[in-house]
Formats: sequence, structure tokens, C-alpha cells
Amino acid sequence: MLRQCARWVLTRTRFGRGCRRYGSCSPSASGDAGEARAYFTTPIFYVNAAPHIGHLYSALLADALCRHRRLRVPGSASTRFSTGTDEHGLKIQQAAATAGLAPIELCDRVSAQFLQLFREADISSTDFIRTTEARHRVAVQHFWGVLEARGLLYKGIYEGWYCASDECFLPEAKVTRQVGPSGDPCPVSLESGHPVSWTKEENYIFKLSQFREPLQRWLGNNPQAITPEPFHQAVLQWLEEELPDLSVSRRSSHLHWGIPVPGDDSQTIYVWLDALVNYLTVVGYPDADFKSWWPATSHIIGKDILKFHAIYWPALLLGAGLRPPHRIYVHSHWTVSGQKMSKSLGNVVDPRTCLDRYTVDGFRYFLLRQGVPNWDCDYYDEKVVKLLDSELADALGGLLNRCTAYRINPSGTYPSFCAACFPSEPGLTGPSVRVQAEDYALVTAVATLPKLVAGYYNDFQIYKALEAVSSCVRQTNGFVQRHAPWKLNWESPEDAPWLGTVLHVALECLRVFGTLLQPVTPNLADKLLSRLGVSTTERGLGELYFLPRFYGHPCPFEGRKLGPDTGLLFPRLDQSRTRLVKAHRT
Repeated sequence: MLRQCARWVLTRTRFGRGCRRYGSCSPSASGDAGEARAYFTTPIFYVNAAPHIGHLYSALLADALCRHRRLRVPGSASTRFSTGTDEHGLKIQQAAATAGLAPIELCDRVSAQFLQLFREADISSTDFIRTTEARHRVAVQHFWGVLEARGLLYKGIYEGWYCASDECFLPEAKVTRQVGPSGDPCPVSLESGHPVSWTKEENYIFKLSQFREPLQRWLGNNPQAITPEPFHQAVLQWLEEELPDLSVSRRSSHLHWGIPVPGDDSQTIYVWLDALVNYLTVVGYPDADFKSWWPATSHIIGKDILKFHAIYWPALLLGAGLRPPHRIYVHSHWTVSGQKMSKSLGNVVDPRTCLDRYTVDGFRYFLLRQGVPNWDCDYYDEKVVKLLDSELADALGGLLNRCTAYRINPSGTYPSFCAACFPSEPGLTGPSVRVQAEDYALVTAVATLPKLVAGYYNDFQIYKALEAVSSCVRQTNGFVQRHAPWKLNWESPEDAPWLGTVLHVALECLRVFGTLLQPVTPNLADKLLSRLGVSTTERGLGELYFLPRFYGHPCPFEGRKLGPDTGLLFPRLDQSRTRLVKAHRT
């Protein structure tokens, strides 16, 4: 779905160079059936505890991918994005009992916290699903019926280690012993470290063992099905091991908070089967229309639930006669000052506090700029302040202030570009030429930036996309610093054309940066583009023509009035340093 559909269109000039346009080709031209429609999902989040920054990180990754897709392929009807809450299972049943609440009361309370967080964080989802909804029960029971009709379910005695915290059975090889609170060795999950207990009961069992080879073929034929690559390899490694059949129900006398097995009230459908079907529920399953969205689906998940999404879920889909999802994007976790987040350590970071402290766009930028899917990332307050002050307040905000300040740009317009001062062919000389070799490097870097950023989004490397934008911002600041427009005079016939050109190039760079930052910092990007006078219809990637005057084409922004000045783009968070700078200037 996120394969590179966009292309570069080059209009030739006499120097063999072209006006860079980042355009979108139609789905039929792209050769990617998944481009016609795109469906992004986060995991649905368990409501046994309040949301933390790991939950928000999953949602932000999905949101950024979805927003970038909307910039490439306009039209809200072609893109969907779902998130929500997982509300069944033994953990919910136990947590509600501990809190003295009915399970649905606990679900209502915590689900509302997730919904509020995502609204405050500007998550642009089109659906927020709860597994306690009637539409989901219909979908789950229909899905169960399909598996049953295809002969993939049987009733038998399931015996093994069960982890209530992870809601899953574990083979002996995945269990180890650790010293417990009493000092005695206790069995725990090798992967999560959570306690396990030996369980034996009659359940419905899914013939998972039949799907080892089909899953291997799926992954072999789709090398980008699971991204990043190390997680793809991890799943292939798991499939080299034995793949035993999977228990997909629990005794209702033990687990009553869930969806009953159709025709057998003595059994409750396994919470993971129940939860995974949410991705189908959102697109209308079992109604026929759901097929227009499936499998054009991208799941964004944490690495701790990879096995459920990359083995169990594709196997269940294949068993139901459906194709696996288009892509599974996997991310790692967040630690706090080098330690795993946990309630016992008291270091769980409240994301709503962070949104308030660092602003919504600031905290979105931090998580997506610092988060690297391949490995765990560390959070601490000082890191947030340093990054945001450096890249948003000083570099980007400072650049905008410099180029729009009344002292340098008294007309408040997008100044004209002078081709004689900045010829498109390097090495030309003449009385008006002021351009330097480094300036051509800047033009090349910014001209190729949209394509570079699109490639990083496709590879689930949003942090690299932001790194590339930040690098170009630094280059543009270097360009402005190098030519010092504040030392030039609008009244001078020699200075004025070059002064206008320097500002024109810098504003064009800012327009590209604002356009590309929309998926990550939507409000900040809107503020930047509005200040440049860029209308809402000129902000898509298909409309992103960079520096057309350099290539001999007209620029629609040249001479246009800038938008209103609404203050600092991003105020510094470290006010102590701001006071020191002001004192030094005084």
C-alpha cells in the first residue's frame, strides 16, 4: 500500500535540468492494487490500565503513515484508519473484580481515557472500535462459523502453560523459572517474564499446524510483508519450529467476560481471536463491501504482539478463505531513563501530561523523531526539551522568523527570484551572479527531499524522514547565514535582486518543509504554511513544485502577500537559556 506510487516529473530546460514536481500517479498506473484504497490500523489497546506513551507511539506511527498517504492520494474516501480498545478477557474480568466494578464499567472508564488521549494528540482516525460493540460480536461469531464450516475447529483437551497477563498458552520451551517473592523458583514466560500456570481444560482448537507451509510461502513471496526486516526474519525463524494447534476458546465458567462460542455457551471465544477480528469489523465484515478494503491493510503493532499478528492472524485469515494483510509494520518499545516502564517502579509516563508540557505537535515530533522501530528507545525530559528547542524553535522557527521579519522583508511578500543572480547552470559568471557552489547543493537536497521522505515512509523509517528534513533545515539556515540578507539594502540596485532571491529560495525551502511536516506536526505545519500564504489547496504532494523560477517556470507565490504573523512558530521550552540569550543581546 505504501509502495512508492509517487514519481518525479522533469520538465527539461536547455541545461538538461527540470522543474521538480512531486506528483501522484493513479492507482492503475502505479501497478499496485493496494493503492486504490488504504486501511491503516493500530492494535486495539487493552483496557486493564490507563494509556502510556507506548500506546500513543503506536497511534502516532499509524497516524503519520495515514496522513502521508492522504497527501499523496487526496480524497478521504480512499483511506481509512482505525484504532480502539480490546475489552474482553480474563485480565479485564480480574481487574474489574479488584476495582469493585462490573467489567463493562471498567471498560467504559478506560476506553474513554484512550479516546480522549487520541483526540488531544490529534490522531486522525476514522473509526474507534470497542470489542464490546454489537457489530463486533456479529463479526466474530460469523468468522468463527466460517472456520467451523471449513473443518478447521475441533474440540479437545488442551493442556499446557497459560499466561494470564499475556492471554496465551506457551510451549514448555517458552517457559523458564525465576525466583519469586517467596524465594522459590516460579514458572514465567521466557519472552515477557510474566507468571504462568499449568492449565488443562476442554477447548475448541484451531488447526494451526496446517498453516506452517502456507505462511512460509506468504512471507517468501512478500519480502516486505513484515517491516523492519529483522522482524520478518524472526517470524521466518519461528516458522522453522513446530507449530502446534491453537486453543481458541476457554471454559465460560472460568472466563465469562467475552463472546460466547456460537451454539455452545459453555465456551467463550479466545480473547486474541476476538480482538484480531476487529480489523475486519471496522471495514464492514461480514457484509460483502468489506472486500473493497481487505487486504489493502497495514497493521502497525508493537514487537510484543508480533506472533499474534504475523502467525496466528494470517493463519486464521487463510483458514477463513481471506488473504493476509498487505503489510505489518512493527515497532519496539520505550524505556524511561534506561529502565522498562512499570507501575511497580513508578516510572510510567503519562502522555497527556507530556502533550500539555511540550505541546501536542512538540510531543508528536519528539516521539516520531526519536523513535526507531528496530530497537527500544529511551525517554527522559531533558532529551525532549533539547530536541524541540534545537530543531523546532531555533532551526525551523528561527529560519521562518528571519525570512519574514519586517526589517528584512518590509513588503511582507514572497519576493521575486532573479535568474541572473542565481543561474540554473553552475559555473556561470557575470556581474549579477552571487550564487555559490554550496547553494546548488541546497537546491538539489531540497528538490529531492520529497522523494527521499516518501521512501522512508514506505520503509517505516519516519525518524529518518524527519532527520532528512532537519538536515535540509540546517542547510537552509546555512544558506541564509552565508548570504546575510540583513546586511543587504532594498534601496540598492545591486543588492535588491539578490536580497529578493535569497529570501525567495529560503521561503521555497520552508514551503517544502511545511508540506512534508504535515503528517507529524499538523498544527505547526499549518501555521508555517499559512504564514507563507500557501492555501489549503496548495499543500498536497501533487502540488509540491519546488523553486520553479530556478528552472525557468513561473512561480505562483512570487509577489504574493505573506499570511498574518501569529507569533513564534514554536516557543522555546528552556526559558532559562532564552533569558540568557536576551541578556547577552542587551
